[in-house]
Amino acid sequence: MNSTLSAQPYDLAIAGGGLVGASLALALAPLGLRIALVEGVAPVAGSGEHPSFDERTTALANGTVRVFRSLDVWRHMEREAMPIRRIHVSEQGRFGTARIDAAEQGLEALGYVLPNRVIGAGLWEGLRACPGVELIAPARAVGSELAGDLRVLVVERDGAEQRIAARLVVAADGARSLVREQAGIESDHWAYGQTAIIATITTQRFHAHVAYERFTPEGPIAVLPLAEGRSGIVWTRRPEEAERLLALGDEEFLAEFQRTFGFRLGRILKVGARHSYELGLARTARHVAERLAVVGNAAQSMHPIAGQGFNLGLRDAASLAEVIADASAAGQRDPGAPDTLAAYAKWREEDQRRIVAFTDGLVRLFGSPLGLARGLRSAGLLAFDAFPPAKAAMARLSVGAAGRVPRLARGVPLVTGH
Repeated sequence: MNSTLSAQPYDLAIAGGGLVGASLALALAPLGLRIALVEGVAPVAGSGEHPSFDERTTALANGTVRVFRSLDVWRHMEREAMPIRRIHVSEQGRFGTARIDAAEQGLEALGYVLPNRVIGAGLWEGLRACPGVELIAPARAVGSELAGDLRVLVVERDGAEQRIAARLVVAADGARSLVREQAGIESDHWAYGQTAIIATITTQRFHAHVAYERFTPEGPIAVLPLAEGRSGIVWTRRPEEAERLLALGDEEFLAEFQRTFGFRLGRILKVGARHSYELGLARTARHVAERLAVVGNAAQSMHPIAGQGFNLGLRDAASLAEVIADASAAGQRDPGAPDTLAAYAKWREEDQRRIVAFTDGLVRLFGSPLGLARGLRSAGLLAFDAFPPAKAAMARLSVGAAGRVPRLARGVPLVTGH
C-alpha cells in the first residue's frame, strides 16, 4: 500500500477504510486491480488508532474468521481472539434458559471475540503488503458523480477538493454515508429508544469461554469472553437510564450491573472505561446505483442483540469481491459493469432481508413487557433448549453458514494460485 494519488482512473475507489472497507481492499488486491482507499484517518504504523478501531468488542462468526484467514490477516489477530465455546441465554426473573454448545455441534468454537482495535490493526498490517492499494488519507469522501463510463469520487483533503475517477466507487463510509446519500440511495431508519453501554469488566470467576445473553425488562445484556480472563459487556437501557448509569462511580455502576446480571461469573471486581451509543435499525433500499456499490454499515446497521452486524457487513465485502472476480475470470475487466453490480445486489438483498428480520424480531420479542409475551419467551427458551435441530440451525447462523456463503467465508480463494 502506498499513499500516492494517481491522475489515471482507478479500477475501484473505496470511500472508507474502516473494518469493512479495509477488508474489501484486501480481498480485491489479488485481482491485480488499481484500488484507491480513501480514509479520514491516516493509520499509524503498529497502531490500531482509528475511529472504527476502538475498544468496542466484536463477535466474529466462524465464516468471518475464515475470511480473515483467506486474506492472511488472522495471524495478526488470533493471539487476542477469545473463542466462544458456549452461548447461555436467559431472562431475568423467568424460568426459561437455553444453551448452545460448540462441541455438541461439532465445532471448535461458535465464534470468536476481539476488540475492534485488534481487528483494525491486523487489517492495516495486511494492507501495508498490498502495492496495488493506494491510500488517500487523511481525506473525506463527500459525494460522487457520473462521468461517462466512470464515477468520480469527490474528496476533501488538506482543505481542498480533489476528484478521483474510478470504474466503480464503493460506499463503505458508515451508517451516515455521504457517498450513498449523494448517489440517491435512500436508507430507512428506525430508532429503538435504547442506548448501549459498553465496557470491559474483570470478574471473580473465569468466563470459561461462555457468552451470556440475558434479557431484562429494561433491555438485553451481552457478556462476551475476552483475553486475560476479562469480559466485554453490552448493557442496553433506555437513554435516560443509560445517562444515569454512565454518571455513577465505578462501585455504584458495578453494584447495579451485578444486580441485573447475577452471579454466574461470581462478583464483578472491576470495570474499565464506559462508552455508549444509540441503537436503531437502518437499511438501504438498494445496494447499487450506476457504477456504485454499498457495503457494511452504509448498507445496514442493526441492534447488537444477535451479534450479526459486522459479520453481515463483511459478507457484503466478500460477496462484492467474488462477483468482481467471477466477472474478471469470464473476461469482464470492468468491475462497475451493470451485470456485475446486478449480481451483487441480488445476493446482498436476500442476505440483508433475512438477517435484519431475524435481528429485529429478537429485539421486538424480547423487548415486549407484556406478560403473555414474557411467558411465550420463557416457554420458547425451554423448547429451544430441548430441540436439537433448532440449536443446529442457530449454530449455523452463528458461524455465518445460512444462505449462500461467499468463497472467502468458506476458506476458498477468489482466484487460483492465491
